[in-house]
Amino acid sequence: MTKRLLLGMLTPSSNTILEPVTSAMLAGLDDVSAHFGRFVVTEIALSERALAQFDDAPILQAAELLSHARMSAICWNGTSSGWLGFDADRQLCRRIEERTGIPACTSVLALNEIFDARKVARFGLVTPYTDDVQARILANYAAGGYDCVAERHLGKRDNFSFSEVDADTIRRMVREVAEARPQAIAIFCTNLRGAPLVRELEQETGIPIYDTVSTAVWKSMRLAGGDTRRIQGWGSLFQELA
Repeated sequence: MTKRLLLGMLTPSSNTILEPVTSAMLAGLDDVSAHFGRFVVTEIALSERALAQFDDAPILQAAELLSHARMSAICWNGTSSGWLGFDADRQLCRRIEERTGIPACTSVLALNEIFDARKVARFGLVTPYTDDVQARILANYAAGGYDCVAERHLGKRDNFSFSEVDADTIRRMVREVAEARPQAIAIFCTNLRGAPLVRELEQETGIPIYDTVSTAVWKSMRLAGGDTRRIQGWGSLFQELA
């Protein structure tokens, strides 16, 4: 029997996008499958209550349950370290690996790895978040040496509402950011339906576009020993950084 690649995805409880999009990316790869574990996330804000949603304990519990199914890799398929700071994800990966013995990654650390591999210093950012969350994300990227030359955000905080942003709104935001000619554009939210638009928008703008659901799948495949070039039709990421 061909060795199966089992990709574990830690999922915000109110997210309805990352599961179907991840499964669509992997459709046709008979030896690769995604498996999802949820924990409570309902709003994205900087309040004490909202930040407490990302305490490690429930995330680690969800990771441990995924480990019972012998995952090849476990990924935090979310963007919280954008406003919490990238060290939060580094620490989470260490704790998941200590708890489960399974290699771990996150959407945001994967995005940053891609930026570094492609020598992206000037980027554009598209999110659904509020002003203060967006400002925190921009500050963390600036501290890491990444210059955001254009950004758009929608001022939303209810996590479920992100999934209801229509395709034309996402297209408009990406096009407006693209006018600044960044080296790359990040669609930064795993409950925003950006990944299905990436190929179309890359062809239109001529700019690499990295959606954080896509970065989660890309890095998980690599950790599991898979060939990302097998994922066709979802943008340049899977072909150029195999």
